[in-house]
Amino acid sequence: MSSPNPHITVALIGNPNSGKSTLFNSLTGLNQKTGNYAGVTVDKHYGSFKFKGIDYKITDLPGTYSLYPKSIDEQVACKAILSEKNPVDVVVIVADSSNLKRHLLLATQVIDLKKACVLVLNMIDEADKNNITIYQNELEKLMDVPVVAVDSRNKRGITELKEAIIKAKVSDSIFYDFEKQAQLLPESNSYKKVIESQFHENKSGLKEFELADNIHRFSKINYIIAKCLKQPVQIDKSVTQKLDAFFTHKIFGFAFFFLILFIIFQFIFFVAEWPMTLIEEGFAQLMNFTSNLLPKGQLNDLIVNGILAGLSGIVIFVPQIALLFLFIAILEDTGYMARASFILDKIMRRFGLNGKSVIPMVSSVACAVPSIMSTRTITNWKDRIITILVTPLISCSARLPVYTLLISIMFSGKQSMGFFNYQGMVLMSMYLLGFAAALLAAFVLKHLLKTNEKSYFIMELPVYRKPQLQTVSILVLSKVKVFLFDAGKIILAISIVLWFLTSHTPSYNFENVEKGYQIAIASAPNDSLKQNLEAQLQSEKLEASYAGILGKKMEPVIHPLGFDWKIGIALITSFAAREVFVGTMATIYSSGDGENTETLREKLMAEKNYKTREPAYSNAVCWSLLIFYVFAMQCMSTLATTYRETKHWKWPAIQLVFMTGLAYLSSLIIYQVLS
Repeated sequence: MSSPNPHITVALIGNPNSGKSTLFNSLTGLNQKTGNYAGVTVDKHYGSFKFKGIDYKITDLPGTYSLYPKSIDEQVACKAILSEKNPVDVVVIVADSSNLKRHLLLATQVIDLKKACVLVLNMIDEADKNNITIYQNELEKLMDVPVVAVDSRNKRGITELKEAIIKAKVSDSIFYDFEKQAQLLPESNSYKKVIESQFHENKSGLKEFELADNIHRFSKINYIIAKCLKQPVQIDKSVTQKLDAFFTHKIFGFAFFFLILFIIFQFIFFVAEWPMTLIEEGFAQLMNFTSNLLPKGQLNDLIVNGILAGLSGIVIFVPQIALLFLFIAILEDTGYMARASFILDKIMRRFGLNGKSVIPMVSSVACAVPSIMSTRTITNWKDRIITILVTPLISCSARLPVYTLLISIMFSGKQSMGFFNYQGMVLMSMYLLGFAAALLAAFVLKHLLKTNEKSYFIMELPVYRKPQLQTVSILVLSKVKVFLFDAGKIILAISIVLWFLTSHTPSYNFENVEKGYQIAIASAPNDSLKQNLEAQLQSEKLEASYAGILGKKMEPVIHPLGFDWKIGIALITSFAAREVFVGTMATIYSSGDGENTETLREKLMAEKNYKTREPAYSNAVCWSLLIFYVFAMQCMSTLATTYRETKHWKWPAIQLVFMTGLAYLSSLIIYQVLS
């Protein structure tokens, strides 16, 4: 096969859970990126590899069961295969070897488009375990395309697949119902025209043809299976079925699910504590070194108290973010995440949600943005809108830095009660509270939104497998990079702006404040009193700054929640991204205090309320802040994504008002009760 392009473009297409993404990782390694398809927010995974001097550009398309799309993800996959603007040279059809019959429906449809194809019999190791024999040569003759057996998880058959891509050909076999097409769709002169017509015209005979065509295809697929596949008449109960008897049990399944959550959150605090302490101390030393190295002045203050202080507030949480995504990746790669979705489906339906809502809501533990995008698989309008609206209530990884900072202040002196870690238990309760709020909100919306559409839930449970180091590592590294660089850009920009606002003041306010302290500090009888006076001076200068003036104006609104003007500034800046709260606090509490490079946690614990002189971060204040961040819509990206997905500003506006109101009211109650 030849291509006029300087490279060969390859598309991977297959059913969900066919091992397509693992195959993509095996082909590309770390040479991959994530973007969006033109005009839509569906994730696009693309990468490259070189073989025998030829460059290959490969795209991992969203999973689809058919070329007659029922969801937006499936539409994206179908349109990508048909695209003439960005044509695909070779289509690699990925099929599950242990469930070949069902996967051949999509395979025959793609082959009928008359594109150069390769059929991959993926997960051949699972077929071998089940004593399933596939006569590869016979299958290749009947399909008339290269057929390659692959175990993508262990990278068996990858070289053979690359060889097959070079030899990919357009099949001469025909699997579609030509007679029905001529009868129902006489103006379509090829199967490709039939598929394209779904996106251009409303053909009256298309639905009838799809049904007849599928019946026709399965009669041919049954013949192919009879000729090419041999399997035991009765397959022994597999390990997967035995495990599912426990993991999907109506009692033990839930108990195990909550045990998994408990272990995850215990690990996030226990294991991450050591590297977080090293990072915290490292930044403190770096700030101290930089402060002493550079001459005193504006540049020194900007680098130490603006840039480094802001960055320390995000880098310190990398160990916890990495651990969270590590657990998520392992749960997904082993196949357990699908079981969690399955058992939670029974609960979701009682609250008016489609079972397909489970996956977006569970994956919101990582981030609400891709979770809202993944609601495109929900075909029912009402279920999809409700899922989009309540998904941000599930605590995401961006809230994790806020939670861990506040929890570490509350439980700094009492780490555990026997086996149980206080911090991990409180952290888990924040996630459970968000999930409960999402369900209750969905229950209310169920009765407010009206529709006559019927909803359904179909889910394939993949077999259990050992997690692959490469797959898990790629996911964790990519998510940490996004967290560091995407959030880091925002935090760095906001830290510099905040540094300016906290280090500058209108007129001569700073000079006026300093005059009142100069004599007192100079005549202080001991170092202790001198340090106290200097701390009061920095505090008053901060109040006199632009940031202090802004914070004071909003303080009356947030004072009933136990928040002072400094927290108010952090609430405003964290609307760009929730995790910015920590970076903002780090910048505020470092401003104008280059000599004091204590960690942020120590500074917050030592902070006194400027009116009562009591600890500013009491348990009541910390709990109030925690509850606020559980419910508040502090994320512009989530609102923007909601607009992109719903095409109407009404829905993000409802999200913003509802979640902010819930956060304010809940925090008000908590603070008033505890204070």
